[in-house]
Amino acid sequence: MTQAVVTRSPVLGTGRAPARRPRWLTTERALSLGVVLLLFAGWWTAARFAWINPIFLPGPAQVWAAFTSALTTGYQGSLLHEHVLASLGRILAGYLLACLVGIPLGLLMGFSRKVRALFDPLIEFYRPLPPLALYTLLVMWLGIGDTSKVALLFTAALPPLSLSAMHAAESVEPQWIRAARSLGASRRQLLRYVILPACLPRICNGMRISLGFTYTVLVAAEIVAATAGLGWMIWDASKFLLTDVVIMGLFVLSLTGLVLDALVRWAEKRITPWRFLAR
Repeated sequence: MTQAVVTRSPVLGTGRAPARRPRWLTTERALSLGVVLLLFAGWWTAARFAWINPIFLPGPAQVWAAFTSALTTGYQGSLLHEHVLASLGRILAGYLLACLVGIPLGLLMGFSRKVRALFDPLIEFYRPLPPLALYTLLVMWLGIGDTSKVALLFTAALPPLSLSAMHAAESVEPQWIRAARSLGASRRQLLRYVILPACLPRICNGMRISLGFTYTVLVAAEIVAATAGLGWMIWDASKFLLTDVVIMGLFVLSLTGLVLDALVRWAEKRITPWRFLAR
């Protein structure tokens, strides 16, 4: 007569396997989530016990109320989604135009010393200028409409794109080019199969950095003669000490930036999949 053997877990002492945490909840993500929850807990505690004047630091409930109010009844005549669309339209126009100009220009600067000598001094000259100082000149030249706003966002996004593309072109290994030429590759094949794949990782990093620079000057771009936009809403609310609207606008602005950055990272994984194979 055979005797059944019951296996026991060394941890629980039973036949049940220990509970496993979800695959998506890695240690790094758990730490990030813990930091976010800790910050929110500190914010709620400071507002709950009025450690800081509520005029300057409203609680999460007040910020949420400002969000629902802007979403349903609007702020200064425009609903929240209209402010978001106005800002995204300006950001994408300036950013995409900078990508179309800055990436090819940076590649040319990396491969040609003459092109670099022509354009690098100009980029390096205006790159450290404060956005507001440059914006005053753009308003004088282009007026107070969206053209000057898009131009300011374009000038903020251009330097990181062109410089990252230039350094990417300079970092292409010469032996790769020689090997491709020895195998009979034409100039077109050399550009498509050797140079661009070698440059794409740094170009994608420059695109993410450039997107952040574009967001940093959004408020400056929308403070002059704007009637809608997240930057304008934050600026207008600050004049009336509507701190809940300011904080709400910052949250919405940050979330839209995270979504756009996620789209850039998704595109990076699609066009440079070899970078993520070992991860």
